[in-house]
Amino acid sequence: MPTLIIVGAQWGDEGKGKVVDHFAAHADVVARYQGGNNAGHTLVVGGERTVVHLIPAGVLHRGTTCILGNGVVIDPKVLCEEIEGLQEKGYLTDAGQLRIDERAHVILPVHCMLDRAREASLGERAIGTTGRGIGPCYEDKAARRGVRVVDMLDARYFRDALDKIMAERGPLLELYGEQPPEIDAILEEYAVYAERLRPYVTDTTILVSEQIAAGKRILFEGAQAAMLDLDHGTYPFVTSSNTVAGVVGSGAGVAPKHVGRVLGIAKAYTTRVGAGPFPTELEDDIGAKLRQVGGEFGATTGRPRRCGWFDAVVVKQAARLSGLSGIALTKLDVLSGIPTLKIATAYDCNGERFDRVPASVSALTQATPIYEELEGWTEDLSGARRFEELPVAARKYISRIEELTGAPVTLISVGAERDETILLRDPFLL
Repeated sequence: MPTLIIVGAQWGDEGKGKVVDHFAAHADVVARYQGGNNAGHTLVVGGERTVVHLIPAGVLHRGTTCILGNGVVIDPKVLCEEIEGLQEKGYLTDAGQLRIDERAHVILPVHCMLDRAREASLGERAIGTTGRGIGPCYEDKAARRGVRVVDMLDARYFRDALDKIMAERGPLLELYGEQPPEIDAILEEYAVYAERLRPYVTDTTILVSEQIAAGKRILFEGAQAAMLDLDHGTYPFVTSSNTVAGVVGSGAGVAPKHVGRVLGIAKAYTTRVGAGPFPTELEDDIGAKLRQVGGEFGATTGRPRRCGWFDAVVVKQAARLSGLSGIALTKLDVLSGIPTLKIATAYDCNGERFDRVPASVSALTQATPIYEELEGWTEDLSGARRFEELPVAARKYISRIEELTGAPVTLISVGAERDETILLRDPFLL
């Protein structure tokens, strides 16, 4: 089956951008199917750093078609800026390389304002949202009053839809002490975006279907990760969309019979951005070392990430939820120099053992990880290109992760550069 879904297997920021970029060289199409510009993927090629927030990471390969599927929510201002930035670097010179689904919903200024106002009102109980308007946009979609890309292209319909949204959202903003934006100002601003994006808009579900029928390789790129899934994550400290592999059907219009392999991305340790329970979090010198050496600062927000030991309970659950065919293990090089490594194999929640992530946030907040210790290594891993070139301790660490999660490691990242990668198996062919 020439389709591959790439999903996050922890709390996001696992390095999906680099992995997608790696496999995009062998894919004909790379498609995003959920989330919005609250996700950020950092790509490093030839020492040059490129960050994308909406456009799939495959954009750096000129022969790869990039799709924003119907399940994505799009801030047109951000998208236009991203297109311009990529074009300045010599990418996206062919208008046919990017395709935007006409059914994708549009983030409006009122969504961003409401997102930030709500978060500010929560004080210490804040969830940690990026304030990009993702949640309020999905709310309007579910309430059947949202604006889709195709609606934004129709000025008359757009005005009517905007009137309905502002009738609902305007008074709510005022309750938070905010002045609602002027409808005419939004219309004027978004008319420019509409014309800028019009050449890219189409029914991408047909394009994907045709490519699959032609036997082309399709890579579906997820945003965020399993533990941020709206249903299966650490609710309410989650994102506003489903992030597990199964949502590719609705988010990209793909029939289940066309879904092939699923690759989960996991760091060799664990990180989390924002609030919420994090059982293996390290608030000591080791946590600080992981953050500094690993460059653990959000690509979208710049916020420092919380760092901790590898949590096999989380990744095992992600493997079950998305049916992982394999794991891409990233940032293994960051662990070099730590004498003893730990892996969480279960939790103790008030005397009760949990081999899964409990649904109760209060239980998870009180969970004490049950650790297994493994020997560390001191060698620099950045030059390794074969599994056999890794230190014995590093190989044992990888093997133990495979045993605990039930999924084989198919790729190992030993540095930020594109070529600092060890490929063990082609995930398209697993």
